[in-house]
Amino acid sequence: MYLPSLTQVSKSERDVLYSAVAAGGQFYAAHTSLQRVIVRMPGYMDSNLEYWKSEGQSFLRRLSRWVDLLDPLSLLASDAEIKNARLLLESKEGSSPNTKVKDALKLSLSSVHPDTGSVIPLLFRPPAFLPIAAPLVIATMLPHRGIKPALFWQFLCQSYSAGFNYANRNATASKNDKMSLKQLLLIVGSVSYSACAGAVPQFMMKHYGLRNQAVQTFFRTVLPVPLFAFLGAFNVMIVRGEEFENGIEVFDANGNVVGVSQKVGLKAVGETAVSRALLIGTTAAVPNLLISFIQRRRFIQRSPLVLAPLRHIATAFVLGLMIPVSFSLFPHVGKVQKANLEEEFQTDTQLYYHRGL
Repeated sequence: MYLPSLTQVSKSERDVLYSAVAAGGQFYAAHTSLQRVIVRMPGYMDSNLEYWKSEGQSFLRRLSRWVDLLDPLSLLASDAEIKNARLLLESKEGSSPNTKVKDALKLSLSSVHPDTGSVIPLLFRPPAFLPIAAPLVIATMLPHRGIKPALFWQFLCQSYSAGFNYANRNATASKNDKMSLKQLLLIVGSVSYSACAGAVPQFMMKHYGLRNQAVQTFFRTVLPVPLFAFLGAFNVMIVRGEEFENGIEVFDANGNVVGVSQKVGLKAVGETAVSRALLIGTTAAVPNLLISFIQRRRFIQRSPLVLAPLRHIATAFVLGLMIPVSFSLFPHVGKVQKANLEEEFQTDTQLYYHRGL
């Protein structure tokens, strides 16, 4: 099949393409690369980016939106339903704020990558983060009897984090939307390193036979908080390293790409790393503080076996509360000033960038 290049497709022709696509869902399903061509066209802004640019500049509005987007029921939608939702948003009917359009926007925001227009793999969509990450995070924080179980759960948790970070990155830094061999090796290395580093507290207690109560408290409750927060940020920085190495696209209010900026790439990755550190660090800290407070109560001292399930429930609860907060901490479509750009950017207009997730 012939697919037009970016220079061959105008805005009016794009409308014709969408009209043709809307007339046949099977055509769209069979040729999803057409969506990538449209997404990359000059003067076109993806509906997800357009929403976050206009409606996502306030923290409270982002938070409210993410509470809705993280609904796990969105995972039940098929790829065909998601693609039909995208078509609806691109049609004339997409400008009318009815229930059908709102549901389509919710499905698009939670399931489609705005840089490529492709459907995000099921396991790495934002609504899947809590159901999958919660048991992994709980397992990494268990007081394992040996080193191997600690390494195993750390490796699973870090692997999933790497997959989620990569699937929700800013894809404009990747050449041909493909992972380079260098990036693949860096990701594998970072996952291995993070898994070993995450098991250090368990290794120290097991290898050196630490029995002192104060020392055990430090390695089990104090050290994991900054350690896990650092590893969460480290995972983001390595997995998305191409963004500040190659730069990411910067565009104006109409979606026209002005250039590629390494400084903005570093800003986008840095903001995401901070938000992930806050998520993991808070999830590690709050349950420990809560348990240390509760275990002093007499009814808990009579039934110490209750502490373990309480810790697990508290961890899952705090993680569930912090996910929308961390996702909303920084704008998804951020503004950037000329002073924060490279010298070759000769423009006084307001510029934007996609931060990723």
